[in-house]
Amino acid sequence: MSNEEELFGAVDALLEQAVRDPLPEPAERKRLREAAGLTQDQVAEALQTRREAVGNWEAGRTEPRPPKRAAYARLLEGLAARFPAPRPTDSTSTASSSPTGMPAQAAPAPGALTGTTSEPMAMTASQTTAPHSTTAPAAAVPPAATPRPTATSRRPGAQETVPGKTTAVADAADPRFAHGPLAVIDADADRQVVAYCVDGLVLDVPAKSLPSLVEWALKEAQLGAPRLHRSGKDADPLLVFTQTALERYGLPVTLSEAERLAGRLPEDHKVIKQLARADWKLTKRGFGPWARIYRPAKGSERACVQLCIPSWHALDSRHWGTAAQLPPAELARLLGTYAARVITPLGSTAVTGLELMTALHPPTRASKPDADGKRHSEHNPGSLGTEQVVCAPCEAPDGHPLLADLPRFHIRGPGEKLFEEAYDWARPMTDAECTLRHLVGIDVNMAFAAGANGLVVGLGAPTYVKAPVFDPKLPGSWLVDLSHVDLSRVKVGKDTWADLDASALPSPFTPKGERPQGPAWYATPTVAYAVELGYEAHPVEAWVRYDNGRYLDAWYDRLRGAYLATMADLGVGADLAPADFLAAMDGYKARDPELAIVVSAIKATVKGGLGKLRERPRGEGWRPGEPWRALSRPTWRPDIRAAVISRTRINLHRKIVKHAAFTGQYPVAILSDCVVYAANGESPLDFLPYRDGKPLPGGFKLGINPGLVKHEGTQTVLWGEGVREQFQAPELNLARYIKDGTVTDVDNGE
Repeated sequence: MSNEEELFGAVDALLEQAVRDPLPEPAERKRLREAAGLTQDQVAEALQTRREAVGNWEAGRTEPRPPKRAAYARLLEGLAARFPAPRPTDSTSTASSSPTGMPAQAAPAPGALTGTTSEPMAMTASQTTAPHSTTAPAAAVPPAATPRPTATSRRPGAQETVPGKTTAVADAADPRFAHGPLAVIDADADRQVVAYCVDGLVLDVPAKSLPSLVEWALKEAQLGAPRLHRSGKDADPLLVFTQTALERYGLPVTLSEAERLAGRLPEDHKVIKQLARADWKLTKRGFGPWARIYRPAKGSERACVQLCIPSWHALDSRHWGTAAQLPPAELARLLGTYAARVITPLGSTAVTGLELMTALHPPTRASKPDADGKRHSEHNPGSLGTEQVVCAPCEAPDGHPLLADLPRFHIRGPGEKLFEEAYDWARPMTDAECTLRHLVGIDVNMAFAAGANGLVVGLGAPTYVKAPVFDPKLPGSWLVDLSHVDLSRVKVGKDTWADLDASALPSPFTPKGERPQGPAWYATPTVAYAVELGYEAHPVEAWVRYDNGRYLDAWYDRLRGAYLATMADLGVGADLAPADFLAAMDGYKARDPELAIVVSAIKATVKGGLGKLRERPRGEGWRPGEPWRALSRPTWRPDIRAAVISRTRINLHRKIVKHAAFTGQYPVAILSDCVVYAANGESPLDFLPYRDGKPLPGGFKLGINPGLVKHEGTQTVLWGEGVREQFQAPELNLARYIKDGTVTDVDNGE
């Protein structure tokens, strides 16, 4: 009873707090401050907080907490008494207004992102900011119930959004970006140009040339997205061009062979000359599929627009599917959903994944005011900073300048090179396994993202240590002999040992599953796992990073949230029972093919972003031993990539060992995050040891969360043996083909 009284007391305290410290809407907070002639700095100083905090309160991104909340409420209450809101003068102004002069959208209920969208709305650039909008008058209903206007587009045959499908909702809290992060630019037969934005919005585009279009995007279109970190920068507007829009603005629909190989238009193209005459600049990658047009920043003001040209292969079909062929409104919805949940695309999914890391951990921040009250740029703790960090020699890929003194055809072995990669392992099936009927593949969801979660990685330069004592909490690369680790007897608990069939298990220390033959370089998670299995580790030498932190946690959280939200929209929730989860996953892509593309892009963002941490030369006339462009980035960090892959592989091996110790079942093949088992049934439930709906602790668990598993595919044992016999490859990796049974690119079992 006392516990119940304690809970009721806590709830009453919350209710009392809510009544005592009510706050007006974010827009009203800003209006009151400006009406009083106060700056955000003055309010922040009075409340003993940062100016950025006040800005976030006024934008609705965060809310003040006690005790500052009570003081802030008192300030706003006093200002409201002195500067009351102006009385409405017409029917339109009786409804709550948005920053564009239109009635504000009703506050969405939980899950409203999947609600029905309205018919597209056409507005000219001038109408978006005019005091008297030409849209239909708002209905006489309370402001909270005022719907978004649904005026029909003036463009004949305009593409309508599909009711019931997810749309990316514009950030109504920030009037600068009232129309969302991006627009798909399209032109009709009469050369009239319109911009398809998120949430079914369509804007008339008055710009007649590309330079004027860039000006329009920055000054009138209200496109962009707020920063993901208070020390970061807002996302630039993204303009996506259809083929008709390319023709309208004097750009080719497709690149010539020479332009495709160069990845850009030639410098003497007429459109590039137009931009130069208007004082616009291009980045070093030039005018290609992902072009960035800018003017040098003046103070904190940025003038930059990103272009995406699908017909120039900006949207790689491996990751974006058929997105490039979608109608403008549907493409805006798809890219807008990705932008709202991940980040506005800045290039390939790999480039975007890397940029997301920087957006969540900006390299610099504003310092505290100095004696003159001025702030300066300083290093942002927890970030990778602004300076390039030279990797350790063992972490350098072949051809790196650190290895320039090696003989030309020298091949580095495990004792010279850190080689942390994902699994590619298979073994012949036993006679007992051949008597079973099926091969069932399970796949770890977002495996590499799960490997990054909570991982401590180096932030600064490595330090060389001779004969170190291994520390599992210290990120680095360790030269250590793990050949003595015997998988036939391993620890599976604090004081529990298990006897296993080592011949049916891959080694956790090599990608091919071979037992190491002597000292080799390993990342910290790999060596820590050897200790976890019950064996000692005595490194010979190491490159360790004393400056470290959980740099990838925010990145993981952002991508995990995007993945789970999109899968939930596709009908696959995070709390489904195993059988219900398998049923929900069956054909989920067909429920909304566009959202399925978003899922694919999110996964590619994870893998590509991690791959960019060790980007190799891309042409550029590079020769071995010379630096290449990516090396100059602070985010060129092969050690972080190696640590994530190491932990991902170890996480998978740990589950395999737990499963083998409990069930006596061993994998037949493993490829990256896919594991194949022989079973009598076609479902993962035919071999996963669920009891009363609960999985084996520490083993495989069905579910959509990163780190849990889903059904990858099922084939017959006869199929597997037949394929191996056909290609005369007893250890052909069947995990590569388990999904649909189609076997291609077989080369002696590799």
